[in-house]
Amino acid sequence: MGVIEEADVEQVTLALLDAANDKDAGVQEQVRKSILTLGNQQPDKVLSICQDYLVKHSKLVAGHRVVVLQTIELVVKSKINDIEYTKIKNIILLASDEMTRSKEVAADWQQAASNILVAVGNKYINDIMEEILSKFQPGVLPHFFVVQTLASLSDSNVYGMVPFLSAILGTMLPMLSMAKQDNMKWVFSSALYRFSESILEYLANLDKAPDPTVRKDTFSGEIYAAYDMLFNNWLQSREPKLRLTVAEALGSMSHLMAHDKLEEQLPKLVPTILSLYKKNPEHYIISKSLCQVLDASVNMGSRVLETQMDSLLSTLHQQVCSPVDFNNPPTVKNHNEVLRCFTILANTFPDRLMVFVLQRLENSNERNRTGSLAVLRHLINSTTSIMENKKLLILASIRQPLADHSNKVKKRVVQVISAMAHHGYLELEGGDLLVRFIIQHCALPDTYHRGQRSPDPEEVTNEALRSMCDNTLHLFTTTVGRLTDVLWPMLLCYLTPAQYSNATTPLCKSLILLANKKRAAQEPNFIIDFTTPGSNLPSQYTLMMRLLVKSTQETLDKKLWEDSLLQFLSKTLGTIDDGQWSCQLAVEATRYLPTYNNSLEEKSFLYKCIGVILQQCTNKELVRKQLQEILISARHNDATERGGVAMGIGLCASSHLDGTLAKLEEFGKSDAFKKASGIFGLLKDKNDVDVEKMKSTLILCYGYVALHAPEEQLLARLDNDILRNISKHFNTKVLGIKVETKDLTMKLSLIQSVGLIAKAINTCVRKQGYLFSRKQELMGVMMDFIKAEPADVLRTPVRHLVMTTCANLINLDPPLTENENFDMLKTCINGVYGLPTLEVAERAKDEEALDPQQREALYTDTFSALHELLHNVLARDLSPDGLQTVFKHIESWLSSRQDHERERAVKTTAEILQFYLKSLSVKNLVTFHNLGALLGRLAPRCADPNPGVRRAAVDCIYTLLHIQLRYEGFSLDYRDDSVESLLSVQENLNDPDHSVLYRSCSELTKIISKRLPQQQLNTLIFMLFEGLVDSQSNCSRASSVVLNTLLKNRGAGLQDLVPEMLEVLHNRLQVIAEEQVKVAVAQSILIVATQHLQAVINTLISYPLPFDSWSCEMWIALGADSTVARQIMEMIIEKLNVMVPFVDKKESMLKPGMTKVATSQPLAMTCALREMMLNGQTEEAVVVLFPQLFSALLVRMGSSIGVQLPKDINSNSIGAERKISSKTTTANFDVCGVAVEALRILLARARLDAVVKALDQDTAWDKMKDSQQHTVGVTLLSRAMAKHAGPRLPAIVESLCPSLSNIYECQRITITAFFSELLNHHVVTELMMMDMLMNNMMERISDPCCTVRMLAIRGLGNVAVGSPEKVNKYAKELLAAMSSGMEEKDDPGKLITLEAMSGLSKVLLYLDQKNVHLLVVYIFMKIRPFLENENDEIRCAAIMLLGNLSKFGSGEPVFKDQIHNVLVSLLLHLSDPNTQVVKACKYAMRVCAPVVGSEQINTMFQNHLHEEKSLHYGEFINDLIKYIIQDFPGMLNFYHVTVVQFFKSNWAEIRASAAMFIGFLLGNLPEEYFSHMNMGTVTKGLVMLLQDPDPLVRAKAAEAMGQFH
Repeated sequence: MGVIEEADVEQVTLALLDAANDKDAGVQEQVRKSILTLGNQQPDKVLSICQDYLVKHSKLVAGHRVVVLQTIELVVKSKINDIEYTKIKNIILLASDEMTRSKEVAADWQQAASNILVAVGNKYINDIMEEILSKFQPGVLPHFFVVQTLASLSDSNVYGMVPFLSAILGTMLPMLSMAKQDNMKWVFSSALYRFSESILEYLANLDKAPDPTVRKDTFSGEIYAAYDMLFNNWLQSREPKLRLTVAEALGSMSHLMAHDKLEEQLPKLVPTILSLYKKNPEHYIISKSLCQVLDASVNMGSRVLETQMDSLLSTLHQQVCSPVDFNNPPTVKNHNEVLRCFTILANTFPDRLMVFVLQRLENSNERNRTGSLAVLRHLINSTTSIMENKKLLILASIRQPLADHSNKVKKRVVQVISAMAHHGYLELEGGDLLVRFIIQHCALPDTYHRGQRSPDPEEVTNEALRSMCDNTLHLFTTTVGRLTDVLWPMLLCYLTPAQYSNATTPLCKSLILLANKKRAAQEPNFIIDFTTPGSNLPSQYTLMMRLLVKSTQETLDKKLWEDSLLQFLSKTLGTIDDGQWSCQLAVEATRYLPTYNNSLEEKSFLYKCIGVILQQCTNKELVRKQLQEILISARHNDATERGGVAMGIGLCASSHLDGTLAKLEEFGKSDAFKKASGIFGLLKDKNDVDVEKMKSTLILCYGYVALHAPEEQLLARLDNDILRNISKHFNTKVLGIKVETKDLTMKLSLIQSVGLIAKAINTCVRKQGYLFSRKQELMGVMMDFIKAEPADVLRTPVRHLVMTTCANLINLDPPLTENENFDMLKTCINGVYGLPTLEVAERAKDEEALDPQQREALYTDTFSALHELLHNVLARDLSPDGLQTVFKHIESWLSSRQDHERERAVKTTAEILQFYLKSLSVKNLVTFHNLGALLGRLAPRCADPNPGVRRAAVDCIYTLLHIQLRYEGFSLDYRDDSVESLLSVQENLNDPDHSVLYRSCSELTKIISKRLPQQQLNTLIFMLFEGLVDSQSNCSRASSVVLNTLLKNRGAGLQDLVPEMLEVLHNRLQVIAEEQVKVAVAQSILIVATQHLQAVINTLISYPLPFDSWSCEMWIALGADSTVARQIMEMIIEKLNVMVPFVDKKESMLKPGMTKVATSQPLAMTCALREMMLNGQTEEAVVVLFPQLFSALLVRMGSSIGVQLPKDINSNSIGAERKISSKTTTANFDVCGVAVEALRILLARARLDAVVKALDQDTAWDKMKDSQQHTVGVTLLSRAMAKHAGPRLPAIVESLCPSLSNIYECQRITITAFFSELLNHHVVTELMMMDMLMNNMMERISDPCCTVRMLAIRGLGNVAVGSPEKVNKYAKELLAAMSSGMEEKDDPGKLITLEAMSGLSKVLLYLDQKNVHLLVVYIFMKIRPFLENENDEIRCAAIMLLGNLSKFGSGEPVFKDQIHNVLVSLLLHLSDPNTQVVKACKYAMRVCAPVVGSEQINTMFQNHLHEEKSLHYGEFINDLIKYIIQDFPGMLNFYHVTVVQFFKSNWAEIRASAAMFIGFLLGNLPEEYFSHMNMGTVTKGLVMLLQDPDPLVRAKAAEAMGQFH
C-alpha cells in the first residue's frame, strides 16, 4: 500500500523481529504470522529488513536468530516467484554465510539457514549450486551443513539435482578420506544414501526427467569408489548412529553398483550387514538395507548369493523370532522387512528355504517356534505357486508344533492353519489333524476366573485362544467352501468324547450351517449311515444322549426345562415305538455314564433319562441288569449323583415296581454292602464308598419309588417292602440294640424319603381310607432332627426338609395329640424365627459356610416349608381356638427387638390368616372371641419401623375383619366399604413420614371401631396400654394414636376409665420420646388452659430457654383451641411492642466496643409464638391478627440481628433441675433465628405458601439472619409479599410506619429495606399506598445512617419499575434525590452513587422530555468519569444510565458529540472482563446507535449487539471500522488518538482490544486517509504494547503490526 511511511513499516517490522523470541509460545506464533503477513505483502522490503537485522545483531542469541531465519524461509517458500532476482542472490549469500559462519556445528541455527537454501533451490537450483559448490572445493573438507544441504536438495528437487550429482560425487570422493570426525562421516553417508535414492527415483521416472539419457552406469564408478570407503572403513566405526546410516547408504548404493562389482562384494557385504544386528539395538534400518542388497543381487541373477544362504537364513530367523511390540512401530517395520527378505529368497531358493523353515519348526523353544510359524504363514500366503508342490511336506511338519503347550505358539499355529485352509491344505491327508486341533482349543477351560486380569499384557489367555478357534471354525464353515466335505460329517465325531465337551456350542453351530448347506443343495451325503463298516462316527444312541444331556446347561428354570426334556424323550421313544431300539438306547446310555464323572449335574440328568428309557423297555431282565449296573457303578459319595440315581430308579419303578423293589432289596443284601461295612471298615481306603452313603442312596430310592409307584399298588407295598427296608438301613443293630446314625447324609435322605412317601400316600388316600400306623414314630424322629440343629445358623436343609415332611405327614390319620401338636409347632417356629438374617449369615466367618446363592435358596425353602406346615395344621382345626393354637407360638415374636424376627412373625400371621379366611366355611354362628386380643397385638405393628412389618400387619387386620364379617354371617364375596378402605391406608403406610403414619393409624382405628363388637373393646384397650411400652418406639406411638382415636369414637361408653387414663398418660409424657405420643397426651393440657390461661402462660414463659421438647409440645397443644390461641397472641404482641429488645453491654475489659445482648422475656415470647403457630388449629387466630403479628415479628427480627444470648439466660426460670441439660442446647439457639423461624411459621400458617416457597427457593431465611445479607433477605421477603400477598400489605405498612422513626437503627434499616422493595411493585399504587411510602422514603434520604439513605434512594428508583405512570408526578423529587445521591460525600463503598445511577436509569425510561431536557448534558458529564471506574458494578450502572439517557438526546448535536466521545470506550469495554459490563455496553450501544448518525452502524448494532448472544469481537470491530471510515472520515483522527490512550488501560483485555482496533483500522484505511493518522504515535504505542506483561496484549499488538503494509 506504500502509503504507510517506510520508516513506520521498518519500525514495526523491527519491533516484531525484536519480539520474535517472546517467552510465550502463542505470542511467538502471532509475531511470526505478522512478519509473514508483512513479508507476503512486501517480500523484498521485509526480507531486506530481516537481512539487515541479522547483520546488525551479530550477537543475537541462537534461538532468536533461528526464528528470524525461519521467517525468511517461510516468506521465500510462499513468495519465491515475486521476489526480485537480486534479492534472491542476497538471500542465498546471507543464508550461505549464516550456515557456514561458525565452523562448529550449531544444529538449529545452521539447519534454519540450510532450509532457506533448500527453499530457494526449488526454483533457482543453478544459483544455489553455484554458491554451494563454491564452498565445496576439491581437496578441502566442506562444512557439515554444506553436505547436509546438498543431501536435502537432492530430496526436494530430484530432477534439478541429479544432473549435478556426477560432478558432486567426483568432488566428494577424495573428501571421504579426509573426514576424520564421526559427524562428517555421518553427513557424507547420509548424503550418499539420499543421492542414491534420488538417482533411483530419477531412473524410475525417466519419462518425466529433463535428461532421459542418464543411465545407471553413469554413476556406478563413483558409487563403487564411495562404497569402498564406506564399507571398508566407516562401517567399522564404534558410533552406532554412523554404522546404521552407512548401512542404509550401502543398501541403496547396491542397486547402482556394476553387476560384477556387486557380485564380487557380496561374500563380504552380506556377512558384514548380518553382523550389524549384534552391534545395534535398532534393527529396522539393517533389515531394510539387507532387503535392498538381496533384491539387487536377485535381480542381477547372482550366483554367489547361494553360498551365503546358511548365515542369511540363520540370522533372518533370529530376527523374525524377536518379539514385535505394536506400540513401537520400528519393531513392526523390522518384522515386515524380514518377512520381505524371506519372500525374496523363496522366489530364488524355494527348496533350500523350505527345508530350513521346517527344520526350525522342530525346535520347541517358544520364541523360535512362533517366529518359524510366522514365516511359514507368510510364505503360504505370499508365494502360493512356489508352495504348491510342498503342501504334503508342510502338513507333515506342522504336526510337531501342534503338540506344543505354549498358548503363544498355539495362536501362531491357528493362524497358519487358517492360511492353509484358504490355500487347499486341509483337504489333503493329515488335514483332519489340524481340524481336530482347532476343535480341541474350542473346548479350552478359562485361564482366569471372572473379573481377574492377566498381569502380563503379552499373555495369550485360554479365553483369547478359545475365541480365536471359535471364529476360525466358523470361518471354515462359512467362507472356505472346499472344506464342506472335509467337515461333514466328521465334526459329529467330536460331539461325544468328554474332552471336547466345552466345544459343543461352536460344533453344533457349524454342524447346523453345514447341514443346511447340504440340505439346500440336496447333496446325497446329507443323509448319514451310522452303521457303515469302518466308520469312526459315534452311534446314533450315544449322539442322542449326548445332545439331550448337553441341552440341560445354563437354562432359566432348570426343573421346568428338564421335565420338558424328559417328556420330549418319552414322547420320542413312544413315537419310535421300537422296544429293541429303546433297550439298546438304555444299554448305551448306562455305558455312557462314566464319561460324565466330572459334570455331576449332567450325569444326574442322564440317570433320569435312563429311568424314562427303562419305562419303555419291555425286557425285564435287561431292566434288572441296567438297575444293577447303575447301583453298582454310582458314586454314592456325591449328593447330586445320589439324587440322580434315586430319581432315575423312581422313574423306572412307575413301569416296573416289583422288579425295582426286588433289585433294591437284593442290592441292600449284596456283597457291595458287606465289603463296605465289613470288620475292616476302619481300615478302608479313603476313596472307598462309605456304607452310610450307599444306604442314603437306597433310602432315597425307596422315597422316589413310592412317589412314582402306580397308586393302586403303593399301599400294599408300603410297610413291608418300603418302610421296613428304610428303617433297616437307617438303624444299625449292634449286639441287638438299635443305634441311630449320626450321618447327616442319611438323615437328609430319610427326611426326604419320608416326605415323598407321605406325599405319595396323600395322593392315594384321596381315593381310599388308610391309617398310617408309623406316623407318630416318624414325627418323633423328625422333631429330634430339628432339635439337634444349631439354633444360630442354617447350614443344612434339615429344617426345611423336616417341615415339608411333617406337612405331608400331619395330613395322614391318625391325628396328633394336643401335646404333640404344641411340641411340633414350638419346635418348628422357634427353630426358624431365631435364625440370623441372610446379610448377617453372609458376614459371619463360618468354616462350613455356603455360597450366597445356596444360602438364599435354603432360607427361601425353609420359610416356604414352615408356612406349608402351619397351613396343614390349621386345616385340621379351622376355628378361633385352632387359630389361637398356632398364634400363641407366634405372638411373642411380634414384639421382638429384632426387625427381621418381627417381620417373619407378622408375615407368617398374614399367611395363616389368609389361609384361614380362604378355608373358612361358617356352618353356624360362632363368636370370634379372640378378635380384640389379635387386633390389640397387630394394630401397633402398623407403625413398625420396618415397612415390611407395616404392610403385613394391615394385611392381617384386613383379613381379621373379613373373618369377623364371615362369622357375622356375610358371604365370602361380601365387600364392606369401611374394611376395603384399609387398602388405601396400607398404601399410605409405605411412607415413613410420621404425620402420614399418624393419619393412617387413625383411619385404621376408625375402621376397627366401626366393626368391633362392644364386648371386645375392653380387651383391645387393655392390649393397647401394653403397646405403649412396645420395644419399638414407632409402635408405642401407634398404640397412643389408636387409643386416642378409639376414645374419640367409642369413648362414650368408657366414662369410668377416663380419669385413670389421663393420669397414666400425664406421667408417661416425660418418658415417652415419641412426638406423636406426646401430642396425644398433650391434648389434655388444653382443658387446664381454658380455665387458667394467665397462670399457664406465666408458668410456661418461665420455663428454661431454649424450651425443651416437652415445653414445646405444651405450647403447641395450647394452639389447638382458636379462642385460647388468639388471646395469648394479642398479649404477646402488646408486650413485644413495648419491651426493650436488647441491652448494650461491654463484653470484656480487654476488648473495646459494646455487644448487644438479648433480654429474656421478649425472647421467650418469640419462642412461644413460634411453637404455638406450629399447631394448625391456630390458623383462624393468625388470619385475624396477621398484620400485627407480621409487623411485630419483622421488627423483632430487625432488633435481633447480631444480638447475643445473655450468659445467665435462665437465672429466673422454673425447673432448676432442667437448667443443666439446657446448657448444651444453647449452642444451637440463635436470637435472630427464633424470630426468622417464627416469621416463616406465621406465613405458612396464614396460608401464604407461595410466599414461603419463593423465600425457600432464594434461601432468603439464611440471608435475613446474616448481618451482611440482612437487607437482601428483607428485600426478598418484601418482593414475595408484594407478589403473593398484596391485599395484606396496607395494614402491614400502617402497622410498621411508627417504627420508622424508632431510636433503633437496626429496625429502621429493616423497615426501609422492606418499603424500598415494595415500591418495585405496582400493587403499591393499586392499594393507594404510594404517597405514604414516597413521604417515608423522602424523609429517610436525610437519615443519619448511610445504609438507610442508600435503601431510600433504591426505593425511589424502584418507583419507575413498580409504578412508571407516577414517575412524572414525582419527577422533581426523584431527580433531586438521584442528583444528590450521585454527589454523596459520605459514601464509603460508592454504594449510594451506584444506587443513584441505577435508580436514575430506571426513572429515565419514563420521564417526559420536558422534565429532563436541560439536564441531559449535565448528567452525561457526571457519568463519564465512572466509565473507567475500577468497581464493576459502578462501571455497569454508568454504562446503563448512559444508554437510558440517549432517548433524550436525539436530534441534539451536542449529545451526538457526547456519544462519539464515549463510543470508543464502549466498543473497547465489549471485551471487559466482567460479563455484566459487556451486556451493559451492548445495550447502551444499541439504544445510542440512532443518535450516532450512521444508518449502517445503527443497523449493525441492532443486528449484532444482543445481551444474550455471543459476539465475534474481531469480525465485529473490523466491519464497524469500515463503516466509520465511510461515514465519519473527519473523525478518524479523534478515534485513533482516543484508542491509543487505551493502550495504558488497567485491563489487559481492553489494551488487547485497543491494539486490535488499531490493527483493523490500518488494515481497512484507504490511502487518501493516511494523512489523518498520527502514525508515529500509533507505531510507538504498538511497539510499547509488544513489551506488555500480558501475553494476550503482546499477541494482539503483533497482529496489529501485521497490518503495516
